[in-house]
Parts: sequence; C-alpha cells; structure tokens
Amino acid sequence: MSIYVTGHKNPDTDSVTAAIAYAALLKAQGEDAIPSRQGEMNPETVTVLERFGVSAPEIMTDATGKTIALVDHNDLLQAPDNLDANNVVAIVDHHKMGDVTTNNPLFCCLKPVGCTGTILKQLYDIEGVAVDTKVAGLMLSAILSDTVNFKSPTCTDEDKKAVAELKEIAGVSDTDELFMAMLKAKSSVDGVPARDLLNRDYKDFDMNGKKVGCGQLELATVDQVAAIRDDLLNAMKEQKGEGGHHTILLMLTDVVKEGTELVVVSDDPSIIEGAFDAKLDGTSMWIPGMMSRKKQVVPTLQKAFGC
Repeated sequence: MSIYVTGHKNPDTDSVTAAIAYAALLKAQGEDAIPSRQGEMNPETVTVLERFGVSAPEIMTDATGKTIALVDHNDLLQAPDNLDANNVVAIVDHHKMGDVTTNNPLFCCLKPVGCTGTILKQLYDIEGVAVDTKVAGLMLSAILSDTVNFKSPTCTDEDKKAVAELKEIAGVSDTDELFMAMLKAKSSVDGVPARDLLNRDYKDFDMNGKKVGCGQLELATVDQVAAIRDDLLNAMKEQKGEGGHHTILLMLTDVVKEGTELVVVSDDPSIIEGAFDAKLDGTSMWIPGMMSRKKQVVPTLQKAFGC
C-alpha cells in the first residue's frame, strides 16, 4: 500500500518540502511513501529544490482510492479533490485543527510552531532517524521561509532550535544568505500574470458558511507591485466572481518594514475594517506588524465572521 504524502493546494515551500521530508521518514520506517504536490511550485520553492539538488515531487490532485498523509494543512478546502477522509492515515501540521475527520484513529501531530519542518525535525529525533543532508536543507529553508527569517510572530524557540540543528546537517553556514536568496525568488513579480501572483501563496477558508480567500506576496518593498496594482485588484475581482467568494484578501507584506498592505475585495468591507480596527483607503489598508496569515489574519477573520 502506497501512502501519498501531500501538502495543500497552491503549494508553498513548507508544503512541498514537508511532503518530501515526511515521505523520507515514512520510508525509513518501512512504509511505501510517495511525496506529492497539488500544483506548480512557486519560484522560491524551485530555487530551494535546485539549491539542494532534490527533484520535485509528482503532482497528485485527485485522492480517489489513495491512502493519504496530509502535511502543512488539515482542511478539506485545501486537500486533494475527492478525498475520503477515512483514507487519511496521518496529519502533520502547524495550523489550527481543521475539518478532516475520520472513523478510525490516525497518527496526528499538530503543534503551534512556525513551520511543519520544525515538527518533522522533532519526529525524526523521536524516531531516531537521521535526516538526510539534502532533506535537512529543504526543511531548513522551509522554516526560514515560514518564519520570515524569525521575524514572524509565529516563530518559536523550537523553530530556532530546529534551524540551528538542521543548518549543521545541511552544511549551511549562512542562513541569512539563504533567506535572502529565497526572498529574491519569492518576491520576483516581473512578467508574472497578476492572477498567478494572487495565487502564488493563496488559501481559501470557510468562515461560518462564507468563502473567504487570502493570498500573500512577501516583498522586499511594496513598491515592487506599484505598477501592477490595478491588475492585481482586477485579478481579485475575477477570482471572487468565479469562485463564489464573500471576500478575497491579498497581503502585500513588506519584509523590510515588517508590515502588510491588505488589499480587500468583499461583499461587506466593513467586516474587514472592524476585524482589523482600520479604515480602508480605497481598497487597501496598511497594518503595521502584520506578517503572518496563519496567526494574525485567519483567527481575526474567524472572530469577525462569528466562527
């Protein structure tokens, strides 16, 4: 029986590398595990895999008849199509408890840390399995990405400990250099269609029966997208109309200034203004200190939508 290990739709670096790392751990424990992804990789993830010489996982978007292990998510909206939750045998994640429920017990490890890679490092240690050098580089990169080089409020001491240990295994002496190389790739917008930028790091959520989408672009400076602001807004409107969303948000996160310009397209913008205690200037608002969708946006929206 093969176990397909997969991250969420619109895969990011943690999603892809966690699939590789967890599949490798399962293989070391005698399982037939196949790492997979649900879509094309973003430029940052491509850069990371090339840097450490690891092949991209195969694409798997239909879970029909497959045994599944979920990493970096546990929400049905983000899971593969046609997922039978009773075929899910494991979940390793650093997000809130989602809506995947099963009739049978399963291995489940959810921890409030900055990255799934951190949890996986701990699982390797618990099982007494040595982390492969290349896989260590992938896990290290994912933690730096998800914690924004330790600037995100999601970052914990556990993430920092994992980085310190993984960098030694991977032979990486300068994690700042690695992070900047990833940021350069992640923040590249030249020639990329607006719809692709919106979906580069995007997730849908069920907010008390209303569909809410949130994308995030991490940028060296928000000025990088100044010339394509109208295109991004139009892409948000198109996606909202096609997907039956109540709201679509796009976080334009300035890594240097450590804040986010939140672009809003909504049936009721006042909900968003109330949630973040800020007024829209046209279609956006600047929120200082906002770096994390998981910790600063989603919980705030859930409260505002009465979840």
